[in-house]
Amino acid sequence: MALTIIPWSTPILDLTPDWVLLVLIYWALASPETASVGKAWFAGLLVDVLTGQLLGQYALAYAFSIYLSVKQQKRIRHTPIIQQSLFVSLILLVAQIIIFWVERINGQTLPMQFWLSVLTGGLVWPIILMLMRKIRFFSY
Repeated sequence: MALTIIPWSTPILDLTPDWVLLVLIYWALASPETASVGKAWFAGLLVDVLTGQLLGQYALAYAFSIYLSVKQQKRIRHTPIIQQSLFVSLILLVAQIIIFWVERINGQTLPMQFWLSVLTGGLVWPIILMLMRKIRFFSY
């Protein structure tokens, strides 16, 4: 959550992935019984409030993304890391499309750099996966 609210410079901000969603996707794939749509909705509302966005847009994107992740968990969990990165990129793309849709309904225009976070999210997924596994197994 802290990485989401840090005031990045504009070029770096365009490249930062959705850190909260990446962690939520990890938990949806690693332990689907603990990751739920309700928790994703709450995390999305928290991101909406902390970033000053339209209330509910991240909540909707996160809830739908986690629903898809939990539904595909058995297929994705044991695939190679490259395929997992592609799956995570697709989930991030779905979330960005939902956010784009809500922003367009609200009358705002978004730059093309808006879509770069999908690419960087897929690229940092292996790092997130290794870090979260270490955190998960270290805590037991």
